[in-house]
Amino acid sequence: MIPVYAIATNITSALGLDTDMHWRNVAASRSGILCHDDHSLSDTPFFGSRLDPAHWQVVRAQGNTSRPLSPFEEMCLYSAKKARSEYPYDIDPKETLFILSTTKGNIEWLGQMPDSRLLLSTSAQLIAQELGIPHEAVVVSQACVSGVVGLTYGLRMLQSGRYKHAIVTGADRMTKFVLSGFQSFQAVADEPCRPFDAKRKGINLGEAAATIILSVDDKLPMAQLLSGATSNDANHISGPSRTGEELAMAIQRAMKEANVAPPQVDMVSAHGTATLYNDEMEAKAFGICGLDKVPVHSFKGYVGHTLGAAGVLESSMAIAAMRHQQLIPSAGYETSGVSVPLNVTMQMAAHTPINHVLKTASGFGGVNAAAVWRNINASML
Repeated sequence: MIPVYAIATNITSALGLDTDMHWRNVAASRSGILCHDDHSLSDTPFFGSRLDPAHWQVVRAQGNTSRPLSPFEEMCLYSAKKARSEYPYDIDPKETLFILSTTKGNIEWLGQMPDSRLLLSTSAQLIAQELGIPHEAVVVSQACVSGVVGLTYGLRMLQSGRYKHAIVTGADRMTKFVLSGFQSFQAVADEPCRPFDAKRKGINLGEAAATIILSVDDKLPMAQLLSGATSNDANHISGPSRTGEELAMAIQRAMKEANVAPPQVDMVSAHGTATLYNDEMEAKAFGICGLDKVPVHSFKGYVGHTLGAAGVLESSMAIAAMRHQQLIPSAGYETSGVSVPLNVTMQMAAHTPINHVLKTASGFGGVNAAAVWRNINASML
């Protein structure tokens, strides 16, 4: 099987405009989640993370584009370009696939622009063109597992030999459409979210774009993507399985493909939305898979639930954790609030060997996804 590596990453969110800044903020216990009072998005104040005007000024200063782009597309293009600039070697556009992972894309333009400008495929192709990629872009829009599934799709395409590189960008904006939807479910917390905690009240939404460039090039790899797998609950359009068995299926398939046993997993980057049902379901799945003692965290306490960006963003942070050999603390967690006790990380230790990381995700429609990352320096630890 052809090895596939992450060779560059970028995260663009309220916590900063690159992955290193995100790591520094996490190390300093800083969160990008604030209380916002914006009546264009909500009639009542809400907690979440958004790019501030200074961030947007930088994002929009990336130079002329061949045609006007939406804020969503600008955010995606900025992240993809920044990731590409992190890699010192050439990436031939003719050998590159662009994959866009998102849930709603330009939904804020609904009723304001022609329907064709709301198509996710239109956004993906525009971004690919700005990157100089001549191939048809791929859209992965599979609710909140979109990022992990996009990475898995990129893995498969590179393993097939069709491409040498895949730029996987996940993104979603903070919009009234999405926020009001979660508010209608009474799923939005009136405080910073607390994944897996006994006092958790629900999610905070986050606005972000994140990019991981996958490649068969082994000149300067950051980590190896060993596997990816999916499953479906077939339980309810907006509620996860109550048993965790289906997420466990995706986890077990990903671990089998990666040839990694539970004792070899050093960190779990969970979906951890801080809703009652999601966190309980995930805890049960980890228990089924024998992973309940493995250090686990949710990144949602730092940037909120970034929807289509989440799987790419959180994988980027997992790669950073492997490179720094430090576990990521789960912001907002104090006391266990799930029926299967988990080893939730509360502090960033000085040095912890991290050879393999499991990334999980779940979403509306009962979708689940899992991926396994390997530290390419694992043999030297």
